[in-house]
Amino acid sequence: MSSPDVIVIGAGVLGLCTAAELGARGHAVTVIDPGGPNASSAAAGMLAPALECLSDAATPERAALLTRARDLWPDFAGRFGLKLHRDGVDWRGPDPDAALARLATFGVEVRRTPTGVFTPDDWRVEVGLALQALARADRVSPVHATASRLAAEDLRWRVEASDGRVWFAPTLVLATGAAAPVPGLPGPVADLVSAIEPWRGQLTPVSGPAPAHTLRAPGVYVVPTAGGMVVGATMERGRRDLEADAEVSRRQVEAGRALSGLEGRPETPRVGIRGGTVDGLPLAGPSREAGLHLALAPLRNGWLLGPLVARVVADGIEGGAPVADAAALDPLRFA
Repeated sequence: MSSPDVIVIGAGVLGLCTAAELGARGHAVTVIDPGGPNASSAAAGMLAPALECLSDAATPERAALLTRARDLWPDFAGRFGLKLHRDGVDWRGPDPDAALARLATFGVEVRRTPTGVFTPDDWRVEVGLALQALARADRVSPVHATASRLAAEDLRWRVEASDGRVWFAPTLVLATGAAAPVPGLPGPVADLVSAIEPWRGQLTPVSGPAPAHTLRAPGVYVVPTAGGMVVGATMERGRRDLEADAEVSRRQVEAGRALSGLEGRPETPRVGIRGGTVDGLPLAGPSREAGLHLALAPLRNGWLLGPLVARVVADGIEGGAPVADAAALDPLRFA
């Protein structure tokens, strides 16, 4: 039996960013996760508020929120030993002049290139290395286990694992992505978790030469990594299956080669299930249950929003004044 200050269930980007932030503030944190790949490891690590502005659904308010989230990254990366690549993105879609004009209206720094438009405002991290660094943060103790039941007992949360181990803590952070509610969650919170929609994503790593910076076009991106690049990605609403689709991977590799002009050796595809809400923003902050906080469902912007979610959740736990963007992530905003 262990009794940390905070238990975080889930070792994706939101769970680990939150754990690292809490550890830096002096809390002893246990992170419970079954291990293995998850949606955060099956991601490209793009911190891309600028290219989000090309979405039809983009608004100036959403673009500003995502940009503020990105601006937290230099300090966050420096504190936790994460390498931040600020090398920009080359957009090679149709009608580059229209893309240039739209990005400019959102205040994005952008310039025309012979192949499209380039912005230095979108950055990236290497997801595998970043997850490892966050798991090693001071006062953070990762545990490989599957949380099978929760209970509120005597002003503490009791977390039981499927192997019989038990932890107690006054504070619990649920960072379980698109997973089903853990048995024992209070009904209103279980309903919130059940309403999270799964989105299946697949990308394909390619070893060999890589572009100097991220390349994007409609339906495809190529992101450089150590030893090659990743090409992605699908976003399939409502699917939870994790079996890689060989035909999808083949098409991704072809599209990546066409976009980058580079050859390489395809590696095993990665598949992850992301969680999404109706407005595309995560559920981050206190629930109405004492000591129970959420860090869930960032859809495709989990890496971008990680430090912001960590700050919002940590402030909620400590009872400090919330940052301006906390209301936009409030888990109770749909109530």
